[in-house]
Amino acid sequence: MENNIRSLRSYLMQRLLISLYLLWLISTVVGYFATINYANQPYDLVLLQRANAVAEQLKLGSGNEQLDAVLSLPDGSDPGMPDRVVYTVTDSEGRKLAGNGNTLRPLSYRRGRPGPLFSNGERDGQKTRMVSLIFPSDGKLLQLHVSETTQQRQALIRGILANIVIPQLLLTLIALAVVWYGLKQGLRPLERLRHEVLNRRRDDLSQLDGGKAPAEVRPLIDAVNDLLERLKQVMAAQQRFVADAAHQLRTPFAGLKTQSELALRTDDPEQKQHALAHILTSTRHGIRLVNQLLALARNEPGGQSANNFVPLNLNQLAQECTVNWVQMALEKNIDLGYEGASAEITVQGDAASLMEMLNNLIDNAIRYTPAGGHITISVGTAQHGAELSVEDNGPGIEPQHRERVFERFYRILGSGQSGSGLGLAIVAEVAKRHSAELKLEEGSGGKGTRISIRFSYR
Repeated sequence: MENNIRSLRSYLMQRLLISLYLLWLISTVVGYFATINYANQPYDLVLLQRANAVAEQLKLGSGNEQLDAVLSLPDGSDPGMPDRVVYTVTDSEGRKLAGNGNTLRPLSYRRGRPGPLFSNGERDGQKTRMVSLIFPSDGKLLQLHVSETTQQRQALIRGILANIVIPQLLLTLIALAVVWYGLKQGLRPLERLRHEVLNRRRDDLSQLDGGKAPAEVRPLIDAVNDLLERLKQVMAAQQRFVADAAHQLRTPFAGLKTQSELALRTDDPEQKQHALAHILTSTRHGIRLVNQLLALARNEPGGQSANNFVPLNLNQLAQECTVNWVQMALEKNIDLGYEGASAEITVQGDAASLMEMLNNLIDNAIRYTPAGGHITISVGTAQHGAELSVEDNGPGIEPQHRERVFERFYRILGSGQSGSGLGLAIVAEVAKRHSAELKLEEGSGGKGTRISIRFSYR
């Protein structure tokens, strides 16, 4: 399978190489045309002076032209002057009157354009440069065309270009080397970071050190560190769940094993029935404990996200949950009541988690409220939000225990009730997940317990 992962170093080098090449190419083209322009200027001036000298020797424009005069012009045989110079004198119709060669007449002169006119041409396979002049004589126009080959011009242009292009090419190569070295040094912190991550143990979720990383990479490192922190919380929650489950399930399963062995060894129906009753009790306790552990795991940080929160009618949710506990309250002769808000109160949340939280609060209240007592579940409004509360007139919780009862497996000694100490821990985790404020205080008249959860409007 083809590897489509692009190297950052290769990508930057490719972009910079293309940019430097285009810059060098444009500079060369611009330098070429500028060189031609500046190289032609002095040679054109010399060519114009030579044409004026020819015109002076032929006495063009004087009325007494000497067109049969023999002129001495470079013929290209001198190594110091390799260019051959030829001239032609024509009338206004282009007919040749004198000269040592044939030259083309510029078309502009047919319209009587004054002044010297320079043009490029070709003769015998060689490039030429020609200047044309007009001389009025006895009511007619004479044209002088002086042409020379461009070997000296080309040699000068090549020399100038060589002195421009070669240094530019060397500078481009040096710049490329400097850029490559700079990229190598600049990406070295990323290489160190890669090796650090590569050589880590799989259970090492410590923060990455972004102190020496480039500023452009810092947001990525911060995002990775945030991910590592969330993973650490999830793994810690999983480890905590496994440890809690192992610790808490050991006793019920040990009791099940003991009572099962006892029931198998005895033939006494009464003892066998007693063992089966203990097995049923341990099974119920184990089922409740497993359900609470699962509920706690679901509501721990990282267990579920807040993305699945939906608008919920808090009145309806609390009323439905209260109805489910009416029978148990009646069996214990407890007055279980519900007080709803006059208007509909909507909160953002997870219905299953809020039901689990309220079930644990009502279960705890029924367990610890004596017969003849009363429990009230109420829904109302509070400052900047909604409030759900459960109040009873039971024995209450001493102030020194009020903070710790929300810890896992913390139980107040001497309460006379069985349990695992997970109910209020689940309540605390659900409240934290919903960004709600959890408060435990005395009930009305300083008796009993009132636990309230305040939700902020979003």
